[in-house]
Amino acid sequence: MRKTAPLILLAGSTALLAACGGDGGVFNRARPDEFAVQRQAPLVVPPDFTLTPPAPGAPRPSEGTASEQALDALFGGPAPRSRVEASVIDRAGRADPSIRSQVGDTGTNTVAKGRLTRDIVAAPEGDGQAASTVIPG
Repeated sequence: MRKTAPLILLAGSTALLAACGGDGGVFNRARPDEFAVQRQAPLVVPPDFTLTPPAPGAPRPSEGTASEQALDALFGGPAPRSRVEASVIDRAGRADPSIRSQVGDTGTNTVAKGRLTRDIVAAPEGDGQAASTVIPG
């Protein structure tokens, strides 16, 4: 009797301790991503029943995507230009809408800066003590 009580106690504590191990049970299961869930708008009966139904799988035109909604919630849509920015744009002038098609045109006049730029880039490094300028004229 004296040896059975410690044996029963040892077997019981071993069984209880073995129950603590395992794969995690409730805490280790796969859960859905709570940030990927999107709230759906409530169903509304349209006032005009002659509307055509949307294409299957197409996003709702009034809602937009989840990323657009997030950007709108964070930044509040496009910000109005400040007075300084509007002034700079007005002083710079508007670009011609066809500027992209005219850039590669052979009739476009450009300034050849090849030799002068090459001389500046190839100039030896120094502290500028021996630098000199020539004023044409």
